[in-house]
Amino acid sequence: MSMSMAKNTRACCLLLLRLLALAATLTAAIVMATSHETTTFFNIKLEAKFQYTPAFVFFLIVNAVAGVYTLLVLFIPRFNNSVSSFIILMDLVVTMFLVSAISAAGAVSQVGKKGNEHAGWLPICGQTPEFCDHVMGALISAFVGVLIYFVLLLHTVYSNIFSPLLT
Repeated sequence: MSMSMAKNTRACCLLLLRLLALAATLTAAIVMATSHETTTFFNIKLEAKFQYTPAFVFFLIVNAVAGVYTLLVLFIPRFNNSVSSFIILMDLVVTMFLVSAISAAGAVSQVGKKGNEHAGWLPICGQTPEFCDHVMGALISAFVGVLIYFVLLLHTVYSNIFSPLLT
């Protein structure tokens, strides 16, 4: 395979990974933003919204920022190594923020699903299943986004650091 064909293959792979990451993170943000449900339980009106939980708000913001960042990176030309190094660093930071947001939202959703009998917190997913399904969908989409970002990091590190050393 010629050198230019290898570069085109890497560029196509990178574009595909970035587009998949964009889709996953923006889907997670949109699904979380639309998660709300109102129900009545023993004549008590229960309203579940993502805005009521700081971890879910953090999750939404991180996924939206990751999506916007990914969209912006698609339009940045990579002519020199300093830009590529900065993009690798920012990809790593975005990945860490995504992992942090998923961890926080996952912990809160676990309490919402199972409750915590030691603290006296009751589970709410029995009363608001649509809300919990939306949150679970957002978490799954964000996790797919993190996996894509991890593969993206491996690809860019290999392409920019190890590949020139091996040729």
